[in-house]
Amino acid sequence: MPTTSRSTVIEVFADISCPFAHAGLHRWFDRREQTGRSDVHLRVRAWPLEIINEAPLTGDAITAKVAALSAAFPDLFAGFDPSRFPTTTLPALQLTHTAYELGNSVGEQVASALRDRLFIHGEDISDVVVLADVARRFGVPLPAPDDHASVLDDLADGRRRGVIGSPHYFGPGFDAFCPGLDIAHVGDDLDISATGARFDEFVERCFEQAATPGGTAPAR
Repeated sequence: MPTTSRSTVIEVFADISCPFAHAGLHRWFDRREQTGRSDVHLRVRAWPLEIINEAPLTGDAITAKVAALSAAFPDLFAGFDPSRFPTTTLPALQLTHTAYELGNSVGEQVASALRDRLFIHGEDISDVVVLADVARRFGVPLPAPDDHASVLDDLADGRRRGVIGSPHYFGPGFDAFCPGLDIAHVGDDLDISATGARFDEFVERCFEQAATPGGTAPAR
């Protein structure tokens, strides 16, 4: 694929507690690495489900979803522990925003690390010790405990732009909700598989926009 010195930013609204977003982000980052498209960045913005649903998700509530996802992506949910599920994701979402203020690369790493600590390592990312460890690892200052301003700003912007759930991606001239997964209900169970052509078309569109003049989306 052709490359360009210009940097394109694809935005995605997602919650850290959303297992579908965790799997989708890993697929997107893996595809970028495979194609060598370092000129395309993912800006992970807050979509706080605990505010939208007026109650936080719980580990028990998503156990069935994680089990279904584990069949397709076993490594991504290897250490999931519902008993250590976060009571809130707001501080972690705010930390992600603070990381992006230091650059897209730092923001991406923090957004990924927080989800990995939750779903792969089974850690409570609402624990201040865990948050402080992630912040220290990537050189990001910890936001004030009650500072959720950017989270609320993202929520308002997402609602204005028509976000329908986590994860919802926006690129120059297009958007896509959960393009990396096929989700079907089989009785009371979920059947989840990685999408093929639909995901390929989505990521190719992300990279195609980056390879054309004027294909740069503004970083927020």
